[in-house]
Amino acid sequence: MSPHPLDLATTLEPLGEGRFRGRTHPAYWNMAGPFGGATAALMMQAVLAHPERRGRPVAQTVNFCAAVAKGEFEITVELVRDGRSTQHWNAVMRQGEVVVTTASFVTGAERDTWAHAPKSPPKVPPAAEVAPIPTAGRMPWFDRYEFRVMSGRTVFDLDPPGELAPADTLVWMRDLPERPLDYVALSALADTFLVRILLVRGHMAPVATVSLTTYFLANEATLAAQGTRPMLGVAEGRAFRHGFADQSAELWGDDGVLLAVSHQVTWFKE
Repeated sequence: MSPHPLDLATTLEPLGEGRFRGRTHPAYWNMAGPFGGATAALMMQAVLAHPERRGRPVAQTVNFCAAVAKGEFEITVELVRDGRSTQHWNAVMRQGEVVVTTASFVTGAERDTWAHAPKSPPKVPPAAEVAPIPTAGRMPWFDRYEFRVMSGRTVFDLDPPGELAPADTLVWMRDLPERPLDYVALSALADTFLVRILLVRGHMAPVATVSLTTYFLANEATLAAQGTRPMLGVAEGRAFRHGFADQSAELWGDDGVLLAVSHQVTWFKE
């Protein structure tokens, strides 16, 4: 069986002392560089591969400093604080002398504790009852995911509507080809929601994610139980002003378990 495109795109060569070398992959290309989720997944992979890492990912913040150019890059990972319950990490991606991405992480030891889940996922039809949207002819990274949209605009209906549309999306989503869910894949999936201002205004314009934070609420066993089945994505935006906008998302397992939440700030020109 051929390696999954995400595994090819997140392959890193250890260079010693927390340094890793990688290369951009065409399967996850966006308009001016790699899809941001693929970059987030690479930063995650580097921390997971560090020999001093203990516990599972709890939080990840990725700052997209500049467009990643086609070709090689190097990621350096530093353990900033090693505590009893959590580890704190910094990671930097460079191309030559240029810093293109920075990230911070928290990893934590798994413990059996009191648990409570006061929020439930929205009521939606099963994924099998929702047709996937076509993705051919768009940016390559769109072909790496299956999207079954139940509400909200898609990249295929971004025509000026004459009035503003809602900033919300409900979508069943998963990797294509199918791939068992893990933290690398979940890190990328958290950034698959189209920038909200494009949906609200209904046309393409210069936009970019500036900073993306994802909180991982599921342990490895929960991710393994989700497997390759579609997960439910819920996304919304609250405010667009002064060239920046917010965007939040929830990623639910098809069994109703909340796997992760994400928050990002996006830049827009118009």
